[in-house]
Amino acid sequence: MQTLNLPSYNFKITHKEEGDFIFDVIRKKNILLTPEEWVRQHIIHYLHKNLGYPKGLLKVESGVMYNARMKRSDIIIYDRKGSPSILVECKAPSVKINQSTVEQAAMYNRTLNASVIILTNGVVHYTFKLDDKGVLINLDEIPKYKA
Repeated sequence: MQTLNLPSYNFKITHKEEGDFIFDVIRKKNILLTPEEWVRQHIIHYLHKNLGYPKGLLKVESGVMYNARMKRSDIIIYDRKGSPSILVECKAPSVKINQSTVEQAAMYNRTLNASVIILTNGVVHYTFKLDDKGVLINLDEIPKYKA
């Protein structure tokens, strides 16, 4: 897999006939290792190990209703009250993050109403904070967890 612009971690990777699988510490099961999953697992570990987000507040690939259609968000981080705080959208390293990617995440967030949106392809990361008027403000870095 491609080297990412995130710290490396000791992942548990299993080789099977169907392909390689990576153990997801949030879902507690092996997941088919795709380029997007490689990014997702790196950002999960980064959020938990480097920024202090408790694993219990992270939910992976959960359904989000938008325009009566079920969409999947990559990672949602909840606050201690159970409200969505951060939406993380992961793309494969080969996928460029552009205006369309930002609009997709903002669309998912209309239902969630998280105050922070993170977009990453593992190489490039963008973090936005939603202001009181619903405008996305670019942040220099992903905020650390505050209890």
